[in-house]
Amino acid sequence: MKNSTLTLLFIYLSSLGCASEETSNNDENSNNSANKTTLKMVDSNATIETKALYSQLWNIQTKGTMFGHHDDLLYGTNWMAQAGGSDIKDVCGDFPAVFSVDFAEIMDDRSSNSPLNSDRERVIKEARERGEVIIANCHLNNPLTGGDSWDNSNNTVAQQILIDGSPVNIKFKSWLDKLAFFMQNLKDNEGKLIPVIFRPFHEHTQSWSWWGSSATTQTEFINLWKYTLNYLNNEKSVHNLIFAISPQLDQLGSKESLLYRWPGDDYVDFIGMDSYHGTNTSAFSSNLRTLGLLSKEKHKPCGVTETGLETIMVNGVAYDNYWTNEISIPLTGKNVSMVVMWRNKFELGGTHYYAPFKGHSSSSNFKLLFDTPHMLFSKDLPDMYTMAENITVE
Repeated sequence: MKNSTLTLLFIYLSSLGCASEETSNNDENSNNSANKTTLKMVDSNATIETKALYSQLWNIQTKGTMFGHHDDLLYGTNWMAQAGGSDIKDVCGDFPAVFSVDFAEIMDDRSSNSPLNSDRERVIKEARERGEVIIANCHLNNPLTGGDSWDNSNNTVAQQILIDGSPVNIKFKSWLDKLAFFMQNLKDNEGKLIPVIFRPFHEHTQSWSWWGSSATTQTEFINLWKYTLNYLNNEKSVHNLIFAISPQLDQLGSKESLLYRWPGDDYVDFIGMDSYHGTNTSAFSSNLRTLGLLSKEKHKPCGVTETGLETIMVNGVAYDNYWTNEISIPLTGKNVSMVVMWRNKFELGGTHYYAPFKGHSSSSNFKLLFDTPHMLFSKDLPDMYTMAENITVE
């Protein structure tokens, strides 16, 4: 239970270092609760449910942080595409509040033979049926070279996408067309379109991708971002996407770090941050504070869209207190809507995992995180698809 004595003791101890910040935030939130808030989305024609989700993403930041896990419902360390599967649920008894998924194989040239695409659609619908939040990244292959997302060998990819009628432009649009078809047919049990937070071109601050800092100029990246959003909204009439930008910030950063290659307030709905900070707790905590302040300034919800420590080890030694030390405590008192761990790869005996699974040595510590009131899982969520009180979304 989340009100256990152990939990209360943990919260007391973990909040000592940020009591003044929490008091300030609580006073501010109390004052704001009497005021009506108007939010503005990129897509003014977004569906009612999409606008409702957007309002709840803003609203929940004052209540706590939703815990998420990439591909959690699709596969785990020891299983693949099993109905009801979830490494997180196996450990704590509840599903993550946020389900993260990759849209690339739905979109690019792998779409015709991807064995998991039907399961991707299935688990998205299952997450929506439980009232959870869906967020999608996109490791698209390189449309010019035919390589993967990490193929940054040619710095003209974005340029050629932006040349109307070029072979690369035609290919890229065909990929967006497949995403549009998928989103326009992604419906819940009542026949309503399922909203998805979509973060194309994630970690654009890094050099690894064909859209990243080593292969595009600032102008090219911004134009590519705007082109993609305009095409989906205006040309293909997709109205159930919330657009999230997600720079990567592992070390101590600043507001300017989060605004690197910012495409403009009219082209961003959600301010994400990918953070592979490892054990740099002070940097993570400071960056979370900066993210929350930027969210308030821009009047846009925010969240940690990727994080984690591979194998949950430091220098070859299991870090069994990771969940309280590096995730729960830094998030205490911060106005951040979500924190999403990277995936647990299906790999028997493998080491590519970022969340606990049944039998993992950090499981008991994870349950402490689960028990803290400010960490929200599936059963803790309000109705995320009904408009939040006193909030209007344009």
